[in-house]
Amino acid sequence: MRHTLIIGLEVHVQLQTRTKLFCGCVNRFAPDDPNTQTCPVCTGTPGALPVMNRRAFDLALETALAINCDISAFTKWDRKQYYYPDLPKAYQISQFDLPFSHDGWLEVEVVGEDETESETVRVGIIRAHLEEDAGKNLHDESGRGGDSRVDLNRCGTPLVEIVTEPDIRSAAAARVFLEELRLLLIYLDVSDCNMQEGSLRCDANVNLHIDTDDGHRIATPIVEVKNLNSFRAVEAAILFEERRQIEEWKKAGLKLGDPGVAKETRGWDANRNITLGQRGKEEASDYRYFPDPDLIPVTVTDDFVQTVRESLCEFPADRRKRFCEGWQLSAYDAAVLIDQGMATADYFETVAQACNDAKQAANWVTQDVLRELKERDQSIGEFAISPNILGGLLSRFAEGVLTVKSAREVFATLLEEADNDADISADRIDAIIEEKGLATVSDTGQLEGVIASVVEKNEKVAADFRSGKQAAIGRLIGEVMREIKGADAKVVRQMLIERIEKA
Repeated sequence: MRHTLIIGLEVHVQLQTRTKLFCGCVNRFAPDDPNTQTCPVCTGTPGALPVMNRRAFDLALETALAINCDISAFTKWDRKQYYYPDLPKAYQISQFDLPFSHDGWLEVEVVGEDETESETVRVGIIRAHLEEDAGKNLHDESGRGGDSRVDLNRCGTPLVEIVTEPDIRSAAAARVFLEELRLLLIYLDVSDCNMQEGSLRCDANVNLHIDTDDGHRIATPIVEVKNLNSFRAVEAAILFEERRQIEEWKKAGLKLGDPGVAKETRGWDANRNITLGQRGKEEASDYRYFPDPDLIPVTVTDDFVQTVRESLCEFPADRRKRFCEGWQLSAYDAAVLIDQGMATADYFETVAQACNDAKQAANWVTQDVLRELKERDQSIGEFAISPNILGGLLSRFAEGVLTVKSAREVFATLLEEADNDADISADRIDAIIEEKGLATVSDTGQLEGVIASVVEKNEKVAADFRSGKQAAIGRLIGEVMREIKGADAKVVRQMLIERIEKA
């Protein structure tokens, strides 16, 4: 018996607008101040009329174009009827049969199980539509029978719901898809995608296609795992469901489409790493959709769509490819730079242009710069050494003015001076080189004298090297480098070998 995992995702993205979707209340995460960002519109007071937030629609349109959706020339708003305590109107303003976008796709690179090869997977997008968020129920989870409360601050927050085709075949691929989608949305600046704050949430629809030993293919009932708020949770919940559904099918043999078998909604318990049954899933008819009578439809022209399309940034996947082909970076280096965000990728490109050495620029940004940012808890925009100055420093190395070790000493000195509120300028690089005597020593006569002295003082180490202990020469190189700061380690090593072998 073999089986195939079938996964479709529903991703809810909170848009980064100043105000909510249909009212003027501020759109801000404020868990410590519940029920302070509300008004008669978002709390459902009778007679209050909604007005669409144009900025929210524009951001949603940018999102849809970035995931290759077709844009509808005409779209309307619908009321989705259901009652929860955190939905004061008892309906949600959403889109049903005429969403503003549909039939898109997003490609991702999925690494195989052996981690040696990857494949490009195109995940279809059924639709992306706009809707308002509900509030949030807060429950006492102490186990002592406490109360439950509701925070309506999130009511009316603008969301784009992105619904994929069931094209994903592994939990790892689902995670990669979400990571790539999140990165794209951050590059577009349509959402901060903070999963801990609920700006990006995911529901996973999971079932199995089981190939039985007698040649039949059976589909298990679909389960929707709700409100997964981390990449780890998505991956772990899908893996758990895969195991659970296999065991469930072996015990009960239930199949998709069997009478009385409804789509089940389950929740993820991160503490126990299991899913728990919640309720049977409603069908579209259960929501009793009808057009919202208070909101006019939205029409979009081809010219407007083209204007928005031309305003979009370079997408992460395209930039990743360009870094590999144009700058000749490895796939790993390109991924690290792109995944750090647009500002870091921009920083790298400026450094690479300034020093005309993309590999060195990538090495320094991914290692030295990112290390310093982590230690200082800074963003790249706060970093004291501008990309042009770092590019100038690397140019000195490329020209042979500095060794790698000396360049790192200049780098550290620049940061130390910046910590003391000194102004960092390009001229300061050459001043530090001169003050510290860091310029590369090309005078072989000077090097020969120091090397001869070091070998003479360390005859036993030299003898060890002659006997085949290659690592022994490292100590001699270190002593020479301490004597002459600007010495090139490679040149010193070669001259030491020649000196020892002649002795």
